[in-house]
Amino acid sequence: MFSEDYKKAKKQFLEKLNASGQLDMKFTTVSGQEVNPVYLPDDVQNDYLKEIGFPGEYPFTRGIHVNGYRGKIWTMRQFAGFGTPEDTNKRFKYLLSHGQTGLSVAFDLPTLMGWDSDSELSRGEVGICGVAVSSLQDMETLFEGIPLDKVSTSMTINSPAAMIFAFYLAVAKKQGVSFDKLRGTLQNDILKEYIAQKEYIFPPKPSMRIITDMIEFCTNEVPQWNPISVSGYHIREAGSTAVQELAYTLADGFAYIEACLERGMDIDSFAPRISFFFNSHLDFFEEIAKFRAARRIYAKRMKEKYKAKNPRSWWLRFHTQTAGCTLTAQQPENNIIRTAYQALAAVLGGTQSLHTNSMDETLALPSEKAVKIALRTQQILAYETGVINTVDPLGGSYFVESLTDKMEADAEKIFEEIDSLGGVIAAIESGYFQKEIADSAYRYQKELEKKEKIVVGVNEFVEENEKIEIPILTISPEVEKKQRQRLAELRNSRNQEAVKESMLQISKAAVDGKNLMPVLIEAAQNYVTLGEMVDVLKQHFGIYEESVVF
Repeated sequence: MFSEDYKKAKKQFLEKLNASGQLDMKFTTVSGQEVNPVYLPDDVQNDYLKEIGFPGEYPFTRGIHVNGYRGKIWTMRQFAGFGTPEDTNKRFKYLLSHGQTGLSVAFDLPTLMGWDSDSELSRGEVGICGVAVSSLQDMETLFEGIPLDKVSTSMTINSPAAMIFAFYLAVAKKQGVSFDKLRGTLQNDILKEYIAQKEYIFPPKPSMRIITDMIEFCTNEVPQWNPISVSGYHIREAGSTAVQELAYTLADGFAYIEACLERGMDIDSFAPRISFFFNSHLDFFEEIAKFRAARRIYAKRMKEKYKAKNPRSWWLRFHTQTAGCTLTAQQPENNIIRTAYQALAAVLGGTQSLHTNSMDETLALPSEKAVKIALRTQQILAYETGVINTVDPLGGSYFVESLTDKMEADAEKIFEEIDSLGGVIAAIESGYFQKEIADSAYRYQKELEKKEKIVVGVNEFVEENEKIEIPILTISPEVEKKQRQRLAELRNSRNQEAVKESMLQISKAAVDGKNLMPVLIEAAQNYVTLGEMVDVLKQHFGIYEESVVF
């Protein structure tokens, strides 16, 4: 394949390279992968049409759209949510007025755990790290003045996603918006909760039943909605490597697909609405290769293993968020630069939507100024850098293509390990994922301590007696007081008989196996609270307790 002239020239070059000096540094990716001094044509020996191909064509290594961002720029989302629903509604309107093209809702810890704002478990956490939503009343306020048929809404919610989605659908009904006009995404990825984020409620099997119910319901009733966004983001934030994020995320996605197939659903009826959510970390080229490998692996598996016939079922569509775990409290303005490079990697990797973190997120929830800078980062990237002018501009790079191939090969090895343990749920229960991620996080921490890896302002280029002078958003204790009062008034004013009947219907559906979504929507319309719905299901499904891993 390569001429004798090439081989001779390569030999001479490598002799020069080996004789040259280099810095006393560890030349590996953030994930610990060795990086060659230079990459050459024979580092990429795959079949172009079979493994790389053209943009918009199988196996979609170069992107799912023929014309890339020349046809449609990625959706710019800024994750927003704090305090009361009124507070977040104002922030939503602020972001929309400054050019944001999609809403992304962050919920507070009580909501994420399925607790009402007036629960004793919620004390001190209401509205602190996201918006408090305990009932349809809160959801109505959250989207007041925002027509749901005019925006795309992403909601980062997992264990109680079915209940929160029921609130959203009930708001749509009140606005007179038919379900088929709704566009957006639920994270709704419970498997990664057991693996990384730990915001679970029910055990894995009933949780998978709820998610399958939701996918089935959306397939039939809310056709433009993505009922699940399989999330590697939190796996990476927990300390995984890039290839672990890639493999664990896709393995979770395949587990959901198999659950739907076991339900008797046709693969092409639901697969086009499954989406993914990845982290964009700081190792620029490794991240780009990760996104490209993800598309290729997914397309092959969907076509060859699951026999999907619709090409849209082969598409891996994904949202990206820049890496929160790379942001530093020290010299926080540096986070603007980190985020810009991470955003560029996501775009060069072909993301469909993007959230850019704010510089102050290690200190508090983002201020309006910080959020605007984060949004402007995306807008400058889209409109000033020329990055949208050509599709997959790094395609054909010896380095990027070699990294992409290695990512795919390493991910396939991890799939084999998971299969040997009995699949994703068995691997969760055995502690496999937790141990592997912990080992990776420990390795990276030791590299930082030895200064084999440098974080500017943390273990090198440190400023003594640094004073941080950026505005910090604080949440008043009045938020919790107001939410508790709102719930007390709601509980006293609603139709108590309708509440009791709705809770009975939820209980029956949990037992008889009927799809839970219709009864949850009806319960939402009767102002049954989030915590009340969750408590009914706990009686039948139980709660999950993680096994200890050493």
